[in-house]
Amino acid sequence: MTVTETTTTRGITHFSQLDDAQCDRLFRRRPQPVTLGSPIAHLAVALGATLYVPATRPDLAAVVRRRAAEGVTSMVIDLEDAVADDEEALALAGTIDAITEFAEQGWSGMLLFVRIRSIDHIETVTAALGAEHCLAGFVIPKFEASTGGAALDAVAAASAELGRPLFAMPVLESPRIVHRETRDAELVAIRDVLNRHRDRVLAVRIGATDICGLFGIRRDRDVTIYDVRVAADVIAAIVNVLGRSDGTGFVITGPVWEYFANHERMFAPTLRHTPFRELDAVYFRQHLVSRDMDGLLREIALDRANGITGKTVIHPVHVGAVHALSCVADEEYSDALDILDGDGGGAQASSYGNKMNELKPHRNWALAVLDRAHVFGVARPDVNFVDLLTEWSSE
Repeated sequence: MTVTETTTTRGITHFSQLDDAQCDRLFRRRPQPVTLGSPIAHLAVALGATLYVPATRPDLAAVVRRRAAEGVTSMVIDLEDAVADDEEALALAGTIDAITEFAEQGWSGMLLFVRIRSIDHIETVTAALGAEHCLAGFVIPKFEASTGGAALDAVAAASAELGRPLFAMPVLESPRIVHRETRDAELVAIRDVLNRHRDRVLAVRIGATDICGLFGIRRDRDVTIYDVRVAADVIAAIVNVLGRSDGTGFVITGPVWEYFANHERMFAPTLRHTPFRELDAVYFRQHLVSRDMDGLLREIALDRANGITGKTVIHPVHVGAVHALSCVADEEYSDALDILDGDGGGAQASSYGNKMNELKPHRNWALAVLDRAHVFGVARPDVNFVDLLTEWSSE
């Protein structure tokens, strides 16, 4: 897809709310700008923490601009689950008004998407847009093989009509994907549908709330989604079929973390004391624990361990945690460079002298690290996620 360089493609840069002095102190390699014309792998990684906002917000445009100034780089205006049935028309009008206002002001401060309720919403929204709009694409909930192709065709048609790219992010959450007896066949069929629109599909999202709801489960804030075995099985199957690094896979984003307020805890916090003691940030750790951020941080780490990039969030306080843990550590970056520097295979000790790098098995991992390094930067050797999150939270 060819992108015309207009106000809609100026792009985003992670941690842009920090000043030069902060960035110099934190980064060995600064985050680089990403535009709608960037490689799709960079654009997908750049989603980071994708914040949802109900389309019924009366101050919708102001909220989006404010979040962008705070460092949020991707948002979804939600016309589906966050909107009552009798408010659908109001929500749709508010969505169009907000995007039109951005176009009139030449504003394009983030990757902005609309989560549709029906395929008709794609045509309705795009029919009201001009060439200078800032919409990046659509989130397609309840995506299935039997109906998803029509939604992707509608996004492709809208993109052609507007003369600039619009991306799609399908959400996998329907019973045919969740139930064991239909899961494998449905995922293979979905893969075939997505492959027909490979340059259009930015990322695959996981609807953990709907997945759990099919079993009458609402996971507690003291556990991660990976502790809910029926949900974890679905996530593993989605990654297995759609997250392969052999050229057939897609970026898969992490399920939503629902909690952000104080509460009575059943289990001890999972956030280690040591990194905070070393940085004299004990009170900051207590603040994170009180806001349920320790559970979020653990789930982000488990997302990464399971081949998942970025995360759906419902509160701006979560964004800094996702982005701080997305920044590439100096050790990761050094390992990735060492692995990619060798063509003949074999194994060698890491530059840090604490692990063995196998050049062929770890190559795909190393390539993914470099994509993340381009988007989120590389931390200095003496900087960790506590430093990044502390600076983020001070803004």
